[in-house]
Amino acid sequence: MHQGSGILSPRQRRLAWLGFLLAALQAPVSAWLVSDESWLFSLCVALMVATVIMADDAARRRPADAARD
Repeated sequence: MHQGSGILSPRQRRLAWLGFLLAALQAPVSAWLVSDESWLFSLCVALMVATVIMADDAARRRPADAARD
């Protein structure tokens, strides 16, 4: 049984992880430095990128035969 391919290439996957980490780290720092609630935007971006990474993980774990159904 072969593993399915994901929706992201290996390079895109590394960039997605980098983007997730940067956005996730920026949110608490900007919440500490800025008095308004603009840090929530960084949190939303990090959550959206995390959703794409999880979808890629699910696609990679699916057997290659199931992708044709």
